[in-house]
Amino acid sequence: MTEYTHLLDCKSKISQAVSIGFWSTMSLVRINTKGEVILPSLVRKRAGVDVGDLLEVKLESGKITLTPASLVEQRLDEGLDDIKNGRTYGPFSSAGELIESLEGNLKKRASQRKPKRSR
Repeated sequence: MTEYTHLLDCKSKISQAVSIGFWSTMSLVRINTKGEVILPSLVRKRAGVDVGDLLEVKLESGKITLTPASLVEQRLDEGLDDIKNGRTYGPFSSAGELIESLEGNLKKRASQRKPKRSR
């Protein structure tokens, strides 16, 4: 193998490693006194996570893995939180009962709104 072909082989291996994100997603982070970890912006961006997103935390063989939760899992978690905090309506014995409840809630919310300031 000539020096030139060796360089081409090395360049190919490096470009493969970069294309799969081998180096660019490795970071060191510190755990603060509250147990919180700040994920670097490049890692968040590449993982497709944003403020408020849920991450699944898994501990396997001494390694901690954070995996973005799916949208369905996030909505289920929000729904369970609503149930736990009593933010539910029903059960209803008919569609008419449901509609009456919705209309009553709309009227209640409208009466609680602050009036708009006139100019």
